[in-house]
Amino acid sequence: MGDFNLTVILDAIRRSEAGMSRVELAQLVGLSPQTISNISRRLLDQKLIVEAGKEGSGPGKPRTILRLNPSGMYAIGVHLDPALITVVLLDLVGSVVEKRTFVTPQSHEPAEIVAAIAECVEELISLSGVSRSLIAGLGVAAPGPIDLDRGAVVGPPLLRGWVDVNLQDMVQTATGLPTTVDKDVTGAAVAEIWAGGPGGSGSFVFFYLGTGLGCGLVLNGEVYRGSSGNAGEIGHIIVDPDGPLCSDGCGMRGTIGTVLEPQVLVSQAVVAGILPVLPPNPTAREFQAAFARLSELVREGDETAIGIMSTAARSLAWGASVVGNLVDVERLVFGGPFWAPVADFVLDVLPNMVNDLLATRGIHHVDLAGTRLGEDVGAVGAACLVLERALAPRAERLLLEG
Repeated sequence: MGDFNLTVILDAIRRSEAGMSRVELAQLVGLSPQTISNISRRLLDQKLIVEAGKEGSGPGKPRTILRLNPSGMYAIGVHLDPALITVVLLDLVGSVVEKRTFVTPQSHEPAEIVAAIAECVEELISLSGVSRSLIAGLGVAAPGPIDLDRGAVVGPPLLRGWVDVNLQDMVQTATGLPTTVDKDVTGAAVAEIWAGGPGGSGSFVFFYLGTGLGCGLVLNGEVYRGSSGNAGEIGHIIVDPDGPLCSDGCGMRGTIGTVLEPQVLVSQAVVAGILPVLPPNPTAREFQAAFARLSELVREGDETAIGIMSTAARSLAWGASVVGNLVDVERLVFGGPFWAPVADFVLDVLPNMVNDLLATRGIHHVDLAGTRLGEDVGAVGAACLVLERALAPRAERLLLEG
């Protein structure tokens, strides 16, 4: 119970941009002033918080403000993507201290990828000057589905040969750091909670636009992972019964994961003659470049490109409304590697589309926004997974072992 209360206090301080006094904490969380004082002392001794001056304009003793200590704890995050691997070192307030990116080895061999990650991690730590003793661990955000208990990647799209790869053990052995593995969409949702600012509270859905489409669910401030850690696999929602066969081989047509695949949209643009034909066996990076060019054509007013993207936006609205109706959240947040090129267009047309389709449209308006964390949301989320496991006030902390 004491550890849970400590995480509650730490979380309250973290969510306040200006910091909080002990009196304010007692009023907010409902614990006694003595308990607040004891926990604050523990956090100060652990260097997780600092006293940041005094405040008070009325009568009585000025109040000492408590804030997170950015250098009190660090975490490393790795975003494993078929095209590009991003590695970041994050401080306790969610700021990126160091960042490196490198092209994913073309072989896609797990051992080669893990070796490259380990080398990059060592370089990152050395350049940052941060003591390894202050690094709480390393998080990996990987394409799903995953086996959360083992930290194994089961069969991600576009990573050839990745069948039941025990990524957690491999990375932990290679780096010597405590490692946790989770889905990239879950990592993105955790990033929004920890580093996304005021928008990271309450209940929301994070739609992750990568090589496929998935979502992370946050309910009452906590990430919902599901029984096996694979909640948010929304790729099989049907949005076009006459659409292309699902790329997953399930036999269904017009699933949102297939209809909105960047490869599919790029192929439509190639067939329409507004993009050049891609080389044989194009890489994920070549698809990214082509998708970025398609988005440029939309901004330039190309009617064919606008038609392709408008149809895709309509499909995204249908899928988002299905999820929104299911969980009844306050916000829908969008991000991921393929989000930035289409952000302006989608946020211009999508809010009204989605809200018109929601069952709650006569009760409340659902806000739609892009993540404030940019293209690094996957890697930042991976690091935040470490901070979340170490410091978040999760209800499961109240359960007694056994």
